[in-house]
Amino acid sequence: MPAQDAPRPLHDPDPYSTPPYGEPGPWAPAPPVQHPAAAQAQGMATPAQGMAAVPDAQGAPVAHGTPVPSPSGAPAPGAPAPAPGVPAPAPGVPHPAPGVPAPAPYVPAPGGPAPVPGQAPSPSIPASVPGQAPSPSIPAPVPGQATPPGIPAPAPAGFADAPTPDPWRRYDPWAAPGPLQQTGAPVPGTEQRRRRGRKALVLGAVALALVSGGIGGLVGTYLERNGGVGTVELPQAGKEAVARDADSVAGIAGRALPSVVTLHVSGSGEQGTGTGFVLDTRGHILTNNHVVRPAGTTGEITVTFNGGETAEAELVGRDSGYDLAVVKVKGVSGLTPLPLGNSDSVQVGDPVVAIGAPFDLAGTVTSGIISAKQRPITAGGDKGDGSDMSYVDALQTDAPINPGNSGGPLLDSKGRVVGINSAIRSAGGGSDPDSGQSGSIGLGFAIPINQGKRVAEELINTGRATHPVIGITLDMDYTGDGARVDTEGSEGGPPVTAGGPGARAGIKAGDVITEVDGRRIHSGEELIVKTRAHRPGDRLELTVERGGKARTVSLVLGSSGG
Repeated sequence: MPAQDAPRPLHDPDPYSTPPYGEPGPWAPAPPVQHPAAAQAQGMATPAQGMAAVPDAQGAPVAHGTPVPSPSGAPAPGAPAPAPGVPAPAPGVPHPAPGVPAPAPYVPAPGGPAPVPGQAPSPSIPASVPGQAPSPSIPAPVPGQATPPGIPAPAPAGFADAPTPDPWRRYDPWAAPGPLQQTGAPVPGTEQRRRRGRKALVLGAVALALVSGGIGGLVGTYLERNGGVGTVELPQAGKEAVARDADSVAGIAGRALPSVVTLHVSGSGEQGTGTGFVLDTRGHILTNNHVVRPAGTTGEITVTFNGGETAEAELVGRDSGYDLAVVKVKGVSGLTPLPLGNSDSVQVGDPVVAIGAPFDLAGTVTSGIISAKQRPITAGGDKGDGSDMSYVDALQTDAPINPGNSGGPLLDSKGRVVGINSAIRSAGGGSDPDSGQSGSIGLGFAIPINQGKRVAEELINTGRATHPVIGITLDMDYTGDGARVDTEGSEGGPPVTAGGPGARAGIKAGDVITEVDGRRIHSGEELIVKTRAHRPGDRLELTVERGGKARTVSLVLGSSGG
């Protein structure tokens, strides 16, 4: 039979393998599902075109429109009861429609499989009930007889077992649900689930850290820009021990300040401020001569101690050549004198501490080092005759010293006095601390304590100081190198005192002295400074040039009243 005459389903196959629901949606009544029968063997009845087989409860096909018996074998409600003597149809066998002859008995195809007793025929091949005539709409084929018109011819022999593609069998809405199938993705194991859990935990922790860091940064930025929230409480160090090392600046100052005083002097239309320090328990205080000079013989001197107590003081003695003076306070007990050091032991670079009252700021402490030793300086000379000129073989320091520091102590690292602060070199060129209001530029000068001790003892014991002398008159206008002996003496006398130390050593007018104890000198002031650095009775060695020849002489210093 040609392929175009083969039975076709009522609906076109669905390429998506879904049941052919009607339009417009899944709520429309579903038409019966067609199961096109596979090609049958020779001599096998084929349902008439337009008669679709519908499986019954046992899976046997039932002709379209044929009532399906109930599973229990009882007639369906409203169906006519069978006639007496007519056997009831077997379960699963389609009941013939009224007026339709029963189908012919099943005749297997030659070479086909024999029917199994007790097993229903294939769903695609309607079973025949013995003793029942076949349906007139599906006549049984007769060998050797042509097929009536309108009935499809049976399939040629040899094609009975060939399966026919059936897109409608891919899905059956009334079929029992089969076992669930995997989609092809592997099912994760226990270890995989643990690893995924740990990975998710780590990622969550990282995300939480990032979010927390971002929030913390924003909060920190806000607090920094806006000064925080609430009241402001600044951080502060707790209480610490107030004790300091004895050799520290604080330790030295702590011990020395109770023995340092401030002097206020007035008289003769002048007044001034300076510093001093306690020498002994009897109330003697050492200071500079230029500090007490305004008081004269009738002025007032007031001493203020570090604790604020004040006391009146009287002048004991003073010497303008050394720029030193001693005063004594009355009615004061319990004084603590400062220990005295040895200025000859001081070396350049040693640390020092200066205490004074610069610009009347009492108890001011500064520190520095010894910058140089035996620095010849001169100060004073306001009278013009040189009687108030002071010559000092000074210690130079960079500890800040200002007007008002004069007379204060210069202490070593053990808190001992090694010098008396006396002068500064200011930017204006002056060397007198009280000659102007210029400040320190790091060039301060102090009288060595060895010289101050001798002069202070003489002033306390005798009221006056002695000066060591050579017994010669110097030419202060000489511009050459060294100190030249003048050709005329003061007030018309001889330049070399007869019977004096210089005359006994053979020094004559016009001689040039170039060295003292082996140290070069460059002017007359330096010779005076080097001489006054000694006591009367000390021996000196001088290098003297005369007529281009140098010779060394030795002499013993004499003494003169201050």
